[in-house]
Amino acid sequence: MIMNEPLPRLTITMGDPAGIGPEVTVKALADPEVRGLADWIVVGESIVLEPMADDAGFSFDQVIEVGDDIPSGGLLLLDCRTDFLDDFCMGRLSVPCGKAGLEFVERATRLCLDGQAEGIVTAPLNKEAVVRGGEKFFCGHTEYIARLCRVMQPRMLLVNDQLCVVHVSTHCSLADATRLDTNRIVKTIELGHEALGMLGFENPRIAVCGLNPHAGENGMFGNEESEFIVPAIEEARAGGIDCQGPFPADTLFLQAVRGKYDLVVAMYHDQGHVPMKLLDFEHTVNVTLGLPIIRTSVDHGTAFDIAGQDLADPEDMKTAMQLAVQLARQKTLDQPVK
Repeated sequence: MIMNEPLPRLTITMGDPAGIGPEVTVKALADPEVRGLADWIVVGESIVLEPMADDAGFSFDQVIEVGDDIPSGGLLLLDCRTDFLDDFCMGRLSVPCGKAGLEFVERATRLCLDGQAEGIVTAPLNKEAVVRGGEKFFCGHTEYIARLCRVMQPRMLLVNDQLCVVHVSTHCSLADATRLDTNRIVKTIELGHEALGMLGFENPRIAVCGLNPHAGENGMFGNEESEFIVPAIEEARAGGIDCQGPFPADTLFLQAVRGKYDLVVAMYHDQGHVPMKLLDFEHTVNVTLGLPIIRTSVDHGTAFDIAGQDLADPEDMKTAMQLAVQLARQKTLDQPVK
């Protein structure tokens, strides 16, 4: 980092109060190196986070309430004062906690859209709790934040030290995911290419998975490859992107990890998530592409079974925070000088 370079201002949502989100947030911030990477605004509940911070050996520089002016600099806690205590038990699903967790996300997103922060690092929510709380069409942070940003087609990128994977479809049924669309595949390739540029890859080598076993085996196991994926690859290559495929997914990830490719394009959620979590569960970070703001996230859930037992590992949260800082700095460098 350049001396005297201003720190990025980033928000962190603490996630579902009954899950491990508050714990991994505080544990990550307890690391002085991570805490000093940015001016953090933690969006959550002071009644939960302040005692945890005290136990971890640090304190927030200032606690502010909804509607207050945002002070410049420091480690801030935005105390949302939701009604989560109406039905609260650590490690148990509850509707008030689901509503609270979603409110934290909305407030953090609004701060970014209003220009008061550059991005969001999200701790996990419980989808069932959110849906039971009234957000009937909620299927994940990715789509919810995109909707708040008025973005129609967000994409999910998983990143770790060994590989990057971008997904054509996100949180939907496998039946829906297999209804391929060439334009959607092209957009996914383009967003992945752009994202890897921000991560320091000058000319990323991109490989595209097939949908069917053996990438269709020349039509023996399906025609989606020839009808949708090959035309998308050809269009991306015509646009100057180094893109190859479609390849059988069962061997492609091994080749990519061994260094042949920098980015794999997965056709659906589990095609990309399974190998990435197997490679490095503790350090794989979720990045939402296509937004006007930065959003990174841990790639694990609320883990109700270990919540409140001081067992949660903060490494994924630390990695998500570090990546958000990296992206914020790169975004600043990419902005034209006025």
